[in-house]
Amino acid sequence: MSTAPLEELTPDVKAVPLSKTSSIDKGALADSASQFSASTDDLLPALDEKPRFTDLLFRRKKTRPVDLDSYATRRSVYDDPALAKHYWPTKKYENLHRFDPSARWTFREERALVRKIDWRVMFWAAISFSALNLDRGNLSQANTDNFLPDLGLTTDDYNLGNSIFRLAFLAAELPSQLVSKKVGPDRWIPTQMCLWSIITLGQFWLSGKTSFLVCRALLGFIQGGFIPDLILYMSYYYTKTELPIRLAFFWMSSNICSIVASFIAYGVLHLRGTLGKAGWRWLFLIEGLLTFVIGFATFFMMPPSPTQTRSWFRPNGWFTEREETIIVSRVLRDDPSKGDMHNREGLTIKRLWTAVCDYDLWPLYILGLMFGIPIGPPGTYLTLSLRNLGFGTFETNLLTIPSTVLGFITMFLVTLLSETVNDRAIVSMLEDIWALPFLIAIYSLPENPNQWVYYGLASGLLSYPYTHPIQVGWCSRNSGAVASRTVNASLYNMFVQLTSVVSAYIYRSDDAPRYRRGNRVLIAISCVNLIVLYPGTKLYYVWRNKQRDKIWNAMTPEEQAHYLATTKDVGNRRLDFRFAH
Repeated sequence: MSTAPLEELTPDVKAVPLSKTSSIDKGALADSASQFSASTDDLLPALDEKPRFTDLLFRRKKTRPVDLDSYATRRSVYDDPALAKHYWPTKKYENLHRFDPSARWTFREERALVRKIDWRVMFWAAISFSALNLDRGNLSQANTDNFLPDLGLTTDDYNLGNSIFRLAFLAAELPSQLVSKKVGPDRWIPTQMCLWSIITLGQFWLSGKTSFLVCRALLGFIQGGFIPDLILYMSYYYTKTELPIRLAFFWMSSNICSIVASFIAYGVLHLRGTLGKAGWRWLFLIEGLLTFVIGFATFFMMPPSPTQTRSWFRPNGWFTEREETIIVSRVLRDDPSKGDMHNREGLTIKRLWTAVCDYDLWPLYILGLMFGIPIGPPGTYLTLSLRNLGFGTFETNLLTIPSTVLGFITMFLVTLLSETVNDRAIVSMLEDIWALPFLIAIYSLPENPNQWVYYGLASGLLSYPYTHPIQVGWCSRNSGAVASRTVNASLYNMFVQLTSVVSAYIYRSDDAPRYRRGNRVLIAISCVNLIVLYPGTKLYYVWRNKQRDKIWNAMTPEEQAHYLATTKDVGNRRLDFRFAH
């Protein structure tokens, strides 16, 4: 939760070496930094001090390195008895028994624990996400093996199939979230994976347009909601400043998956003619079986919460009792709203409707719809365009790898930049700033361009810094409560899926193969994003925060305390909430 006024009441405490704290009760931090007896020279940099981007990137040694045995615990509202009671987790919160506001831990403990969480939680989340992308992206590889001619399909049929997939995907977003919140993401996510892998391998038996469209609809409906479910699950373990970087790795796994998928396709498509079947049929069958194995394993790799990792097949669990206390306490200190629901508590219609009507998130939904359009059609049609320019089936699959590698590098760097400079709106503009000159160059190519020139420009375009992880984290921060975060993440992802629906109708068959009309549309949309939408969104949130400041600062301390004690406002509706931008 972003609580600007409360930061004045509970500022971040500078880390103090344990050797300097003999006069301090280690069971509780001092109410004020002035109570520390250590001199300024003894104090380490504040935890919220922003390191330089180059320091983060190249791991440059600081002149005063952090003492690993000093406190890493951050100040929060729980250190003020008058405030703590207003932010205490609900009795239904599944981790309440491990929440301890007096708990303190060191940098050494925290870093070791975060590394363990990365390996246990984020690593498997990335594998699960890769399984999603393997199954929803294999149609692109199938296209290089005469998929459309074999089934008697046209480019417009292909566009229709993609649109049906996206529409089914976004239609399932909210229902999937309702199911996930009721039964728990640890049960629903692997169930989704197993179901969609069965549909994927079933495409081995496609016979024509009807079966193609039915499979696209089923895949979209089953996969819908998977991404918000997985992000919500990861938020149980990470703070709001840690999550965006993990989401960058999350989407980097998608790019790595694309590289692996290209090599898999290169090998599997050579099976064309085996048992009289096309190579693309074997591709669907083999990749469907692979994701089914991953989905089944996920039942055993996703515990319900940090304090529920012990089970019959994992008798010792992943974390010690102290580690569980640290995980729960650090997450709630960072965002008290994460304790306002049980992880298997269904959403009421009222809470669902309140989240849907949250107009302060609408600017982010519009960005979710618009930001990916300039990149979408060139990425979707890359394999078809390369085939039209004379590249062979196997060359085409391998030629997609360089842009994929560069793409996950630029995505990680732009996410790191966003967290370093603590900005989302301006940094997210870099995707369109990158895309615009490449789109203009592709539009300006002659009627029959050199195939390597086109490939170079298309690869440069698709090496763009993907800002989706930044915007997902942005939406999560600005939701302010678990219930609204769940719904808002789904709504944001629905608009992102609509991007693909819109993109599917920008490159049309009557505009092939140069798609000059379509590229003019992409250039115009990129300009709108840069000139209107991103600056407008930032200005809107700055204005909203100033409105809140004006109201809050006009209240006396007694009135503020009364508001905190009696308010029915939740999440970002609260007067003490400030929007990230």
